[in-house]
Amino acid sequence: MDGDLLSALLAPLRLEGVFHSRWQAGSPWGIAGEAEDCALLHYVHEGTCAVELPGAEPVLLRAGDLAVFPHGSAHRLGDRPGRPAVPLAAVLPDRPPGGVSTLELGGPGERTVLLCGGLHYDRAAISPIYRALPPVLVLDQATLEGHGLLGGTLGRLAGEWDLAEPGATLVALRAFELVFVLALRAAVSELAEGSPVLRALRHPAIGTALHAVQTRFAEPWTVESLAAQAGMSRSAFAATFRELVGEAPIRHLTARRMQEAARLLSETTLAHGRISERVGYHSTVGFHLAFRQWYGTTPGDYRRRWTQNAALPTTTPGRAFTNRRHPTR
Repeated sequence: MDGDLLSALLAPLRLEGVFHSRWQAGSPWGIAGEAEDCALLHYVHEGTCAVELPGAEPVLLRAGDLAVFPHGSAHRLGDRPGRPAVPLAAVLPDRPPGGVSTLELGGPGERTVLLCGGLHYDRAAISPIYRALPPVLVLDQATLEGHGLLGGTLGRLAGEWDLAEPGATLVALRAFELVFVLALRAAVSELAEGSPVLRALRHPAIGTALHAVQTRFAEPWTVESLAAQAGMSRSAFAATFRELVGEAPIRHLTARRMQEAARLLSETTLAHGRISERVGYHSTVGFHLAFRQWYGTTPGDYRRRWTQNAALPTTTPGRAFTNRRHPTR
């Protein structure tokens, strides 16, 4: 990826904390999790586990498989597809960043041991291309073994479960952060053929343009200049970009600029004129019009609402593509 696009996408997320748990489940068992405001990881240490998302075919995870949910999408886990499920909030009501838990559930049947982690990040820093990632990415055991650091880190995490060890919280955060980044890197290299957005991240020319949009969005880009940056003709670039990214280059650029503008409005006290310059608008009026068209509100109203909402008490809320070298059984 040109200029290390993956690092450019993930660095602004500012991973803040991880809630992690070890599940020991005996069949029959089923858990239904609502959408979480974080990235989720499920690693099967022993046994099997069925994963179900709305509108997608069930996926069977076996020992050594890893499922990554970049957006914390709602899903169900169980010993088999269609198993009646209890809400996750009923068995793990509190899942704060930094929390650790061991969970035993289910019946007397075949046992499954899962390592689960929820990585909390700054949602205001999520880039448009990150938002386009599939709801779940599944890396099987063979893939993890081919990425030694990823497989080795997961194996150590699952095998060394001592909650009393000094520094355990910090070690867990860093380890899960490493797993998250390595898993996305492995997905780009191993799963790209089945996912347009992963192909975009891997594509030499489109990846170059995406890196430019991600890191140099304030520059006066046009389709022509982005195509030149990518080393493609204008027509070929525009068609390939839309095919892989799912939208036109300039709309993607606008999305990146608006995402950064919203972040600056919510996290800083910069004047609107300074923000408009930082996101590539040399006219404050033009910036206001673009922001209102994108978000349906003015920058001033957006900042006021964000400030008001930030003062309220908060709580932690209780298109799949997989790399399956084994069929669901």
